Amino acid sequence: MDNKSETVFTVNEAQNQFELAVGDHIAFLEYYTEGNKIFMTHTEAPDELRGTGAAPRLVGMAMQYAKDNNLAVVPLCSYVGKYINNHPEWYDILTEGYKM
Repeated sequence: MDNKSETVFTVNEAQNQFELAVGDHIAFLEYYTEGNKIFMTHTEAPDELRGTGAAPRLVGMAMQYAKDNNLAVVPLCSYVGKYINNHPEWYDILTEGYKM
């Protein structure tokens, strides 16, 4: 696999962000946790990754991380909210009372 197509998902706990490295570029999703809730606050991708599908892959991986760790998602980031609206399979891990 060449460097341009290699992707690596990382949970960077020191900086409270999920990261998706695609070649030399990193998209990230900032979060914080309180108890069994994970608040997803901001998603950003560098210009080089815009339109490549990196951001939705990153959010999907972050959602899977939340599910695997029994965390209820609070989507404070508008991009995460839009992603969840388009992927109703994640509705069951939204925090109680949160509606999309």
